[in-house]
Parts: sequence; C-alpha cells; structure tokens
Amino acid sequence: MRNALTATLLAILAAICCACARPYVYPGGNGKTSPSLHDDYAIMDDGYRLPLSRWQNKEACVRVVLAAHGLNDYRNAFKTTGGYLAELGIYLIAYDQRGFGDTEGIGFWHGSERLAKDLGIMTRLIRKQYPDCPLYVLGESMGGAVALTSLPYMDPEVQGLILVAPAVWSRSAMPAYQRAALWFAAHTFPDQKFTGEGLDIMASDNIEMLRALGRDPKVIKATRADVLYGIGNLMDGSMTDPDIRITRVLLLYGERDEIIPKAPTCAFITGSSRQSKNQWTVVLYRNGYHMLTRDLQAGTVLRDIGNWLLDAEPGDTALPPDIVGFCGKHWAPVESGNPDE
Repeated sequence: MRNALTATLLAILAAICCACARPYVYPGGNGKTSPSLHDDYAIMDDGYRLPLSRWQNKEACVRVVLAAHGLNDYRNAFKTTGGYLAELGIYLIAYDQRGFGDTEGIGFWHGSERLAKDLGIMTRLIRKQYPDCPLYVLGESMGGAVALTSLPYMDPEVQGLILVAPAVWSRSAMPAYQRAALWFAAHTFPDQKFTGEGLDIMASDNIEMLRALGRDPKVIKATRADVLYGIGNLMDGSMTDPDIRITRVLLLYGERDEIIPKAPTCAFITGSSRQSKNQWTVVLYRNGYHMLTRDLQAGTVLRDIGNWLLDAEPGDTALPPDIVGFCGKHWAPVESGNPDE
C-alpha cells in the first residue's frame, strides 16, 4: 500500500511539474523573405541572419565545403581546417548555427528541423554562387547530426558528405536512466544550465586549444537542459532514415572519443543499408579524441580530408579491417525508434 501511495504521489508530482514547464524552442525570424548569401552572413527564408566566415585563396575554386560546427561552438571551429584546405584550392564556408556564436538567441534551442532547413538553404545558396565548383558538406559532432537530418533539404548536386565524430547517439542507444533524466530535466527545470564539470571527460588531447576555447567568450560554457533535450531530438532525427542520398561519404572517428560513445557510432557505421548504396570511406584514429580536426594529430586528419576531397575516383565500400575489429568489440544492436516519444 505504501509503495502504491508513493508511486501515485510521484506521478502527481511529475504531472504538476510537466504542467509548469516545458522545453523552450526559440522562435524563428519575423517573416518570409528570399534567402541570400553575402560575404560574411546569410539570410534565411524567415529573415534570420547567420554570420559566416570564408577561407579561400585567389585561385579558381577546386572544391567548396560548407561546414557545420558542434554543440556550443561556432564557425571559428574551422579556422585551421579552412586555412589548410584553402592552400589546396578548396574553399570552406562555415556559419554560426542558430543559438550559437554571433546569432540572435544564443544559448537557446531553435529546433532540429529549423537547423536542418538552414543547412539545406545554405547548400542551395552556395551552389548558386559557385555553380562550377563541386560542393561538399562537412558536419562536426552536432553538425554531423544536422547534416544527416538536412539531407531532404540539401541541393541535389551536393557531391559528398564528411562526418567528423558525428553525433549519432540516439535515445534508443541510451540507458533508460539517462533517457529519463534528460526528459525530466527538460520538463521540470528547462532553464537549468549544466557545465559538464566533474564528469572527467576529455574532448581532446590538445590542452592549449581547450584552454583557448575556455577563454573564448563566443564558446558557450553552460548548456540549458532543454538544449540538451533538443540535441537528443536532433540525434534521433538523424537516425530516422537509414539511406544517405549522397554519392560519397567520409566518416572520421577517434578510438579515444569520450563524447560520442563507440557502440552507437559502430551501429551507424556498420549499417548494411548504408554500406551497400554509397561510396563510403571510414577512417579510425587510434589516438584520436572527439575534436579530431583540432587534436594534436590534426595534421593527419586534415590531410585525409584534403586527399579525399581531391580524389574523385570511387572508393572501396568495404570497411577496413581496423574498423571491423574495433566495432566487433564495441558494437551491439540497438532497438530502433524513440521509446520516449
């Protein structure tokens, strides 16, 4: 009887909490307009402004890459990548996604679909500006999930997709207690902020770079509960459609990644429907962490990206032995779908 009463009280308390709070989604722009691309910003279809940076030399464009950053980061994350690729004649354009960097409503979640539509619009604007230069999309961490979610909105002429430690950790791959905690936090105190301190997670072995990020006022240091919940929705959405309708895919992952777990990453990599329909190149870095393009071995990673972009020949779709062995140790099938919907 006491257990039943306790359960009833908890259920009532949860219902009261849910009635008081819900995850907040920042509203979009003030009206409809024609998207446009400028030197240092882009205007979306709702009038929202996305600041952007360009890295390009004065020679003719060999390739052009649209880059989407990770959670709490902003376009400056691709400074080193853009500088390296520019030397190869590859232009890189990186923009601040809504809620990050220099955008309006920084620190708030703007919705998975809205982020995906923005990336899709950006591909069409860039294709219009560089009609004779093959276009590729690079997504890092959260940006990888956005890229996967945006596939239906992308310009059909996008030639390839580069996924750097993509956030493919859907709720179905999370422990039940983790899903419950995420839901409860977002629906009871959505504005509560979490810093990640005390979790003993290492994002990179490049300590100097990490310290610089800590001093950068544009890098968000504490994340709202409803933003974390939104990221969960985004990662769920990135796994909804198993088919990647892009001709070439490059996926990079570090064995020491402590942000995106190995099991869901391997489940994503080894999906047979993905491997059979696309030209996949998968590279595993034994000493790589989550921030591969800024780790101490970033030079190797950037060379791999540059070489892949310049190689127009079809690659071998078979997974290399090190990936097979790595995922054989860490991968286990997970149920599809979102149990919390």
